[in-house]
Amino acid sequence: MDAFGQFLDSLDGMLGGADWFPYVLLGVGLFFTIYLKFPQIRYFKHACKVVTGKFDKKSHEGDTTHFQALATALSGTVGTGNIGGVALAISIGGPAALFWMWMTAFFGMTTKFVEVTLSHKYRVKTDDGTMAGGPMYYMDRRLNMKWLAVLFAVATVISSFGTGSLPQINNIAQGMESTFGFEPWHTGGVLSILLALVILGGIKRIAAITSRVVPLMAAVYIIGALAVIFYNIENIAPSFAAVFTDAFSGSAAAGGFLGASFAYAFNRGVNRGLFSNEAGQGSAPIAHASAKADEPVSEGMVSILEPFIDTIIICTLTGLVILSSGVWTEKFETQFERSSMVILQGQYSEDNEQDRLALYKYLNDEKDHGVELFNGELHSIQGKAVEKEFTIIHSRSIAEDVRFGLTEKHVYTGTIEIKDGMPVDKDIMITGKSLVHSAELTTKAFSRGFFGENGKYIVSIGLLLFAFSTAIAWSYYGDRAMIYLLGSKSVMPYRVFYVAGFFWASFADTTLVWKLAAVAIVVMTLPNLFGIFLLRKEMKESVTEYWDKFNKEHPNEK
Repeated sequence: MDAFGQFLDSLDGMLGGADWFPYVLLGVGLFFTIYLKFPQIRYFKHACKVVTGKFDKKSHEGDTTHFQALATALSGTVGTGNIGGVALAISIGGPAALFWMWMTAFFGMTTKFVEVTLSHKYRVKTDDGTMAGGPMYYMDRRLNMKWLAVLFAVATVISSFGTGSLPQINNIAQGMESTFGFEPWHTGGVLSILLALVILGGIKRIAAITSRVVPLMAAVYIIGALAVIFYNIENIAPSFAAVFTDAFSGSAAAGGFLGASFAYAFNRGVNRGLFSNEAGQGSAPIAHASAKADEPVSEGMVSILEPFIDTIIICTLTGLVILSSGVWTEKFETQFERSSMVILQGQYSEDNEQDRLALYKYLNDEKDHGVELFNGELHSIQGKAVEKEFTIIHSRSIAEDVRFGLTEKHVYTGTIEIKDGMPVDKDIMITGKSLVHSAELTTKAFSRGFFGENGKYIVSIGLLLFAFSTAIAWSYYGDRAMIYLLGSKSVMPYRVFYVAGFFWASFADTTLVWKLAAVAIVVMTLPNLFGIFLLRKEMKESVTEYWDKFNKEHPNEK
């Protein structure tokens, strides 16, 4: 499993983690923004009218309303990425990462407009009378690239587990355990039953639930975020200033944060932006394909609102909470994660200018940093290392008050073998003070507002609602992909397996699944971006035809 995990890491490094990937993602969005003359701005007002159902007709084919389709798609995108993903981006890229998340969302509004329009245009009616659509259908029916469609559909099924099911419940269960003391398998058991009751009812029940849950969870989260932002109102202007001034220069060292280069902040900001709003990934078009509409472009209009709500509004609120509260530069007592930790040879200090510069270069993958990984043995007595010539980096900060143990309560005495900067024995638990990231960082930030420590409950409840709704939406994406691959009869077995995996992941280690999903997301995204680019002329013609027809039917509308 370790070897397979390392293989996935290498593959992700060549794909989603590669330097070229953000340029491709933003480049396609930039191209269509110019090619279609900034539809995310010109059509925004019209999109708001369409989603209210103002132009709906009972004769339109489909399974859901425009609003329900939007809510379902939003429930798939508004999830752990908005709570933990933003925090992760800021913790490794600094304030500049938020700027690049905004850019991903802005251009992503156009990308989503295109992919949703084309997917809706080539949707089909299944054997059970429901609609099925998504990039695999335009790849097959319009581009005649069945191999590409199959590749996309398989990646969608994998992502439904790796993005929508397993890590979502894992995050929920951990949050419920740390906040309320609930056993993970208890949380998993209850939510698995609820998940089954929702998804076994198909898209109409899914849409009915998400159209109620999404507004509720957004309201709860926004209230909690504003309570922190207004509590730290004097820090809002400096936070915004840091986002813009650091955008093209990178984020300088601050507090325990050792700094991030422009390239690093750009890469991580764009990656987290994609994970949050999924613009270009091709997942949301599957939900939008169910909408009642005779004009695919009208549903494409609705999808413009999705990245705006998901990233421009919700992710910005999360970012401002983290930046204005100042917790992103503070060290907290925490258990170190192997994926965020490395042990270095030599003793480094934050107070030493040369040390900080060397670590900055090392963490930002620059040359001539002179930093070496620790190889050898450390000797621990009652949890404290005898040796002094080593430094632990955790969450891009120098760790302090480091202790070694086998559990939280039992300190370790003995020899610890270190190879390439990591303990060979994975049972060794390392704790101490360092920066934190992901949902833990957001939780810390929410405790710095008018609600005080009670703010953490808003994060836990938000995480519960966000992650659970994501699991609901992705089950639908997966079953539409299964219909394409194996037909309608494969849907029920898929749903059963999906729920079973959901329960298992509540108490299991899903690290490997996260890594698999990271690769699958890119395998979905690249074929989709390639496909919509090939259909650019058809897209432009479709928009022109839409407005010609709309202006004739609604001459008094602008």
